[in-house]
Amino acid sequence: MFYDADALQIIGNWKWGEPLTIKQGFLETKGQDSLVLGIETSCDETAASVVRGGREVLSNIIASQVDLHRLYGGVVPEIASRKHIELIMPVIDLALKEAGASLQNIDAIAVTYGPGLVGALLVGLSAAKAMALALECPLVGINHIEGHIYANFLEYPELEPPLVCLTVSGGHTDLLYIDTFGHYDILGRTRDDAAGEAFDKIARVLGLNYPGGPEIARLARSGDPKAIDFPRGLIQADTYDFSFSGLKTAAINYVHNMEQRGEDLPIADIAASLQAAIVDVLVTKTVAAAKAYGVQTVLLSGGVAANEALRRELSAVANALGMRVYYPSPVLCTDNAAMIACAGYYRYRRGERSPWDLNAAPNLRLGEV
Repeated sequence: MFYDADALQIIGNWKWGEPLTIKQGFLETKGQDSLVLGIETSCDETAASVVRGGREVLSNIIASQVDLHRLYGGVVPEIASRKHIELIMPVIDLALKEAGASLQNIDAIAVTYGPGLVGALLVGLSAAKAMALALECPLVGINHIEGHIYANFLEYPELEPPLVCLTVSGGHTDLLYIDTFGHYDILGRTRDDAAGEAFDKIARVLGLNYPGGPEIARLARSGDPKAIDFPRGLIQADTYDFSFSGLKTAAINYVHNMEQRGEDLPIADIAASLQAAIVDVLVTKTVAAAKAYGVQTVLLSGGVAANEALRRELSAVANALGMRVYYPSPVLCTDNAAMIACAGYYRYRRGERSPWDLNAAPNLRLGEV
């Protein structure tokens, strides 16, 4: 198959599914060099990315709505969905342009189909299905949480299973054992609130700007992490599960009690103590799991993986035991499409395809289909 860059057309006899080779002077995508277009619209970022061979990011475009939703103190689902509709095609076009590719170069399209906001998911899913159908291109549906895990494989091409991964974000806290690409043993997950959810809700009670997690982390730098003895749910329990609802309630009660007494809130100390309690639980359980499964590699992924205290503490404890800790750059911790394309590449190479009736699954959990 030959690609005429000037005429923008496909010339030659070629059938979908066959290895693609573009002659000298043009991009070669054959076998392990497959190009995957990733699309991510699970919440309030409209993102598209082109990834080659599962590890090389050729483009990673993210259109964030943070400033828009900050006016309301959090994401408004209907507004997010409408904004995705406006942005989805321009973002995809820009991702292709920056990658130096056209849709005809794409070997597979990977798209987030859950979990997330149902309206937001449907925008990206509809765009991906329409393009895949028109191009007769394989469609690969990706779990958003799985995408976060694969952000590490983009950052560190040398990474290989087996390993233990802590995925922690605003809506999820999962501890996983990964023995091979695409296979996950769920060791533990939150029984109530996710760690990121606790950060965000306490930030709102303290009157901090949205998103709350980064604000808590910023204030914690000048606070005393031992000032307030917040509870550490399930930290001594014989389980890898998490629970942060008790911590959230304790922090809210602490704030309300001080307000009722007319006392000034030590916001920096509250932030530092809250962060210390969450980090303590996450690190303790993650390291315990790595020891139990005999692995020397620990991954950190998800939005909360950008938290400096979590990175620092997990690295210190794990390194002391001879383990290595990996975490993505901040841009790959937050929602992005490069991680979706990376996860999609490995499923595509295994021959996995999604049906045309693939629907949004807002409550999808890792390991479910």
